[in-house]
Amino acid sequence: MGKGGEAQLLNKSSNLNSGKKSSSEKYTWTEVKKHITPEDAWVVHNNKVYDVSNWHEHPGGGVIFTHAGDDMTDIFAAFHAPGSHSLMKKFYIGDLIAESMTHKDAKQIAFEKGYRDLRSKLIMMGMFKSSKMYYLYKCLFNMGMWATAVAMVALSDSFTVHMASALLLGLFWQQCGWLAHDFLHHQVFTHRKYGDIVGIFWGDLMQGFSMQWWKNKHNGHHAVPNLHNSSAESQDGDPDMDTMPLLAWSLNQAHSFRELRADGKDSALVKFMIKWQAFTYFPILLLARISWLNESFKTAFGLGASTENAKLEMERRGLQYPILEKVGIILHHSWVFALSSGFGKFSVPMTLAYFFTATCSSGLFLALVFGLGHNGMANYDAETRPDFWKLQVTTTRNIIGGHGVPQWFVDWLCGGLQYQVDHHLFPMMPRHNLPKTHVLIESFCKEWGVTYHEADLYDGTVEVLRHLSKVSDEFLVEMIKDFPAM
Repeated sequence: MGKGGEAQLLNKSSNLNSGKKSSSEKYTWTEVKKHITPEDAWVVHNNKVYDVSNWHEHPGGGVIFTHAGDDMTDIFAAFHAPGSHSLMKKFYIGDLIAESMTHKDAKQIAFEKGYRDLRSKLIMMGMFKSSKMYYLYKCLFNMGMWATAVAMVALSDSFTVHMASALLLGLFWQQCGWLAHDFLHHQVFTHRKYGDIVGIFWGDLMQGFSMQWWKNKHNGHHAVPNLHNSSAESQDGDPDMDTMPLLAWSLNQAHSFRELRADGKDSALVKFMIKWQAFTYFPILLLARISWLNESFKTAFGLGASTENAKLEMERRGLQYPILEKVGIILHHSWVFALSSGFGKFSVPMTLAYFFTATCSSGLFLALVFGLGHNGMANYDAETRPDFWKLQVTTTRNIIGGHGVPQWFVDWLCGGLQYQVDHHLFPMMPRHNLPKTHVLIESFCKEWGVTYHEADLYDGTVEVLRHLSKVSDEFLVEMIKDFPAM
């Protein structure tokens, strides 16, 4: 078992007091790969090994355990400000024997150096510096959408205008999602607390989503997109892939619920949902926001957690901003109730119609964009994941204009996530700098022969549905093979 962060700190203190310098241990890659759970977590950074077992106080939360037993060099650079590595010194336990990494040949090492050099070039170009005026404009535009939706209810008695207001509110919530996303990725401010506070405004208050719930889930997704957990106890998989029993993105995932049953077989619910998932996909998206509101409320008020990783984080750290999160969520539901009821003039059926029109349309608008970003792309098992760059690129799809939908509308609707590949490679880069960066990334991928996929809204949706249908077909074939002969 790993010695853990607290033990490492004590050991370091002991060495300093005795005037001795601890000798550097040497570890093989095989040894590192044995430590994959939060209770026993080793990570590698620039060929140095760190024991972060039970380090739930990690400023970024439980995301650090997604790379337990793996190399975190590049994902660390993607998520941290310069100088952050100094926090890791107290967890250092030794060096990795580089020759033991037999899965990396000279070409792979040169490839990794190439994309690290590209990152350095982008920093020198100023691509990580934000335009405060751009984000001021986006914030004001969003508040204009909200004010218009409110005015349409307050100043009109038309049913059509009220339903249009509900749809506009749904679109407003979607755009709030992109703004909260940018601020909480620390694309705008170098001082992270500022980004958190503005993220709580757009997330908790305006959208109803807990900042901490989102951070835990989204940071984990960024670290390991489209990865399945290596074991039931590990937390090295993508939380956004946790869609069973409603949806399965691979045959292995479709079978993953078998271990929860005494008979080791698929339940009737799993069989039904996986069989028809290509048809239930969009109805599920319509209800997505309701699920997210529920998980956010539970997180903010300590009533539960959406994943084991989030549960551990809440038990060991609690909310980072407990008062602001609770107040934000309460105020959100208060103003939404007032607006949905027409400030007291709507009947109960009309109130429900307004609320569910706004809520379901928002779920669809949100999930459609980030669903196209990853759904139907490559899936990996955690123990066979490729390097950082290939993992991010091959699991991600960019969205372009096409089939009559102009690029400018795609750019606005997707809020920067039309450059999903580029964003995943450099998550702290402001969205307004992604177009310039995209050109360099595309060129780099071509140079090294890395698959880089783009599709428009229509083609991308078809790809997702075909992928779901393919998994369903594979699942049904397995069912037929397992069915006893008559």
